[in-house]
Amino acid sequence: MTSASTAQSASAGQTGSEHAGAAGDATEAPEAPPTSNRGVPAIVRRRLATVEARLDGYSWLATAVVVAIAAIVRFVGLSGPKGKVFDEIYYARDAWGLVERGVEWNYKDNAASYVVHPPLGKWLIGLGEWAFGYADAEHNISVPGHLMTTAPEFAWRFGAALAGTLSVLLLVRIGRRLFRSTVLGCAAGLLLALDGFHLVLSRTALLDIFLLLFVLAAFGALVLDRDARRRRWSRALDAGLDPTLPGRAGRPAGGWRNWPWWRLAAGALLGCACSVKWSAIYFLPAFALLALLWEVGVRRSAGVPRPWREALRGELPWLALAGVVMVVTYVATWSGWLLSDDGYYRRAVPGNPALSDTPFIGALNNLWEYHKAAYGFHTQLDDEHKYQSWPWQWLLLGRPVAFYWSGEGACGAPSCAAEILLLGTPLLWWSFLPALVGAAWIGLARRDWRAGAILLCVAAGLLPWFWFALDGRTMFSFYAAPALPFLVLAVVYVLGAIATPATARAGRASAGSDDDVAERRLVGSIAVGAYLLLFTLCFAYFYPIFVGKLLPYAEWSARMWLDGRWI
Repeated sequence: MTSASTAQSASAGQTGSEHAGAAGDATEAPEAPPTSNRGVPAIVRRRLATVEARLDGYSWLATAVVVAIAAIVRFVGLSGPKGKVFDEIYYARDAWGLVERGVEWNYKDNAASYVVHPPLGKWLIGLGEWAFGYADAEHNISVPGHLMTTAPEFAWRFGAALAGTLSVLLLVRIGRRLFRSTVLGCAAGLLLALDGFHLVLSRTALLDIFLLLFVLAAFGALVLDRDARRRRWSRALDAGLDPTLPGRAGRPAGGWRNWPWWRLAAGALLGCACSVKWSAIYFLPAFALLALLWEVGVRRSAGVPRPWREALRGELPWLALAGVVMVVTYVATWSGWLLSDDGYYRRAVPGNPALSDTPFIGALNNLWEYHKAAYGFHTQLDDEHKYQSWPWQWLLLGRPVAFYWSGEGACGAPSCAAEILLLGTPLLWWSFLPALVGAAWIGLARRDWRAGAILLCVAAGLLPWFWFALDGRTMFSFYAAPALPFLVLAVVYVLGAIATPATARAGRASAGSDDDVAERRLVGSIAVGAYLLLFTLCFAYFYPIFVGKLLPYAEWSARMWLDGRWI
């Protein structure tokens, strides 16, 4: 049996599950003949097709505009408010300790700090301090930067602002690749750029924006891996590959050039995410499942017999290697601690027989003991906090966190207020739950892999915290940060479905209904445009409490829509 006939028969019962057009596809391919050149069925070509890897000036120009907007709102006025806000009091100091000594350092006690989060996020904060200078009046520290002398607040917030801007860039390009639409990709980037929750995290020296960045980058690498593997199979079928043959004869050519490099990069990026906060590990099973499902799908589309068995046999070793890359990357981020003599738990101490001074093995043993102690801290974190919240409150903005508050200054009114509130732009966040329901419904109806991928990543970012809530663990709304880009993608997915009627996408409209389809497109596009406009206005209204702008007290109070829940 030829490769073409096998692929055709294997695809006959699979109506669009692998390459169903995404909601909001920019264009739909014209109807192709039953069999294309070189004997590969047109339906197989469509299912293996990917976004063309070519330089598109228009899409990059549109991307640049969205990223510029993100950069402006993040970097302008970054040095305010003065001093350390919220947990900057810990992370800015620990970051400078890493730059100066290779480990987090308690300058008050002149000893290594006991910290419970890995070092990479603090290293990235420290790079801004190294570049622009660091000052700490409490501990009499003032060190000029290597680039310019500027406010120390700008220095320790620079890394977060850069990470937030880069995450917008990533989301635009990922959205464009997922939805095959520059417009929808830019819409996703704009929603993230003008989201108050993301903005506040991007302007504060905390760890969560770095966690978000690396998780999103790992997902993007997996999407690139999916496309690269499909192109590999498509080229092999074009060259005459018969996928029904057993063993290597029925598979694309191997060799190091055809290794799943993007999948290995995803492993490294997920290792970086875990090196910011351990909660990134919840994305590991989700990402591994996605990679495996996509490999099963490409084999089924190509006509491989028993695609599940073949995918498991061929891809499990690569998934295991990606896991090894993740672990090696994670350990490498502890190099400052491993190469120092000053780190907490680094050397054996009296009264702790678990620690060792044995070269190499002793260092790894002590690192393991350190992790056990930090894990014990996290499992016992149940102290009440004024701004703690439960996972079921997060998407409803039930209890945002106040990072900064001041009533001092002149605002032209008898009383003033300046606040930085970790609050998502309400119109966007109150769209998340309907969007998740809509994405699930549309994804099932259209058998669209994109909806499943987005929902799985949202689940990885949110559902584990519901389990911890059963133990009464102290939690805060910023724990939802790594799920935010995928929630935005869910909203854009539904917006794309509204703007692009299914009948128009599938080409099922008759000649007499062309006007109806055009009218539905117009109405859908107007609805999407109105949503984006209202969202932008909502962001502008709440912008002062995202950046700590001094307001008359009455104007500040008017923005407290949920009264005591936001105060």
